[in-house]
Amino acid sequence: MSSYSTVSIPFSHLQDKNHDLSLKIEEGFGPNGLGILLVTDVPGYSTLRRNLLHLAPRLANLPKEVKDDLEDPNSRYNFGWSHGKEKLESGKLDLLKGSFYANPILDTPTTDKSLIQRYPSYCGSNIWPKNTLPELEFAFKALGKLIFDVGLLVAYHCDQYVSKGMKIRKDEGLESILNRSRSHKGRLLYYFPAQQGISGGNSMSSWCGWHTDNGSLTGLTCGIFTRDGVEIPCPDSTAGLYIRTRNDQIVKVVYGADDIAYQIGETAEILSGGILRATPHCVQAPKGEESSGVERSTFALFMQPDWDEKLSFPEEVHIHKELIPSNASLTYGEYSEIVIDKYYDKKQ
Repeated sequence: MSSYSTVSIPFSHLQDKNHDLSLKIEEGFGPNGLGILLVTDVPGYSTLRRNLLHLAPRLANLPKEVKDDLEDPNSRYNFGWSHGKEKLESGKLDLLKGSFYANPILDTPTTDKSLIQRYPSYCGSNIWPKNTLPELEFAFKALGKLIFDVGLLVAYHCDQYVSKGMKIRKDEGLESILNRSRSHKGRLLYYFPAQQGISGGNSMSSWCGWHTDNGSLTGLTCGIFTRDGVEIPCPDSTAGLYIRTRNDQIVKVVYGADDIAYQIGETAEILSGGILRATPHCVQAPKGEESSGVERSTFALFMQPDWDEKLSFPEEVHIHKELIPSNASLTYGEYSEIVIDKYYDKKQ
């Protein structure tokens, strides 16, 4: 197992639309990349990150009846609080982490009842603990919006790179698709403290199983580790994000507290005809005596097309090709239904 140095782009370069970043995009997201790149020196980011991540333990420790009010079973727990609702690779319910989901851009993406019924995980409304943790809403939206705005700049430069290899129709690039979407989803994650240094076994994917993101682009913060509410350095150097490379090597990705990491999702890979590549990844929990009582908080923003966005699939689709007819035209909502129904439990 090896540690690669991850491609990084200073925010000032990203902001400059005349700056040709194709080599950097190719190195990070291209056919031989890790499917991840870092954006450094984003003004205001560090404060917004700390503000939100420090609220995760407070949210997780609210009384049970308060958290019950923040649950939304109709959306398959894709809005509000979720704990013990998702299954791990082993088939056991995941009790190690709690999540809080919300759309940081739109509180109510639609009022159309039939859409809310059909696509509840995209079309539902945000649920905020306005009385019990009022500062959560502002902190979540502020960080989510910043990661979104920086993500749009990443998407712009992805389009510049992809357009060298294939024709992108006006308004069909990644930047346009993400900019007009109402489906973006933020996830504040809290990993409960490990008991006596036992963190759900020794498997590499002990905190978050191997998976490839379904959407287009995911923005990630570096996690904060705390014990009894006090921030500490990570107690185990083997803990963290791991990526499986194209040639099946497992690589640990290291990035700093002030960097925003962006990962390519399957939809961006499909729509770019494989010019951009998504990679499977997992998160390993800290192990050993030192990790007893350690909690971790982090945030991810899943940037994905609108449920109504018609996706033009290229002739050669190499992911889920058994599910997608060649030259198909599906909306993102229809496509994600197909993929989720194949790989997850059928709708209850």
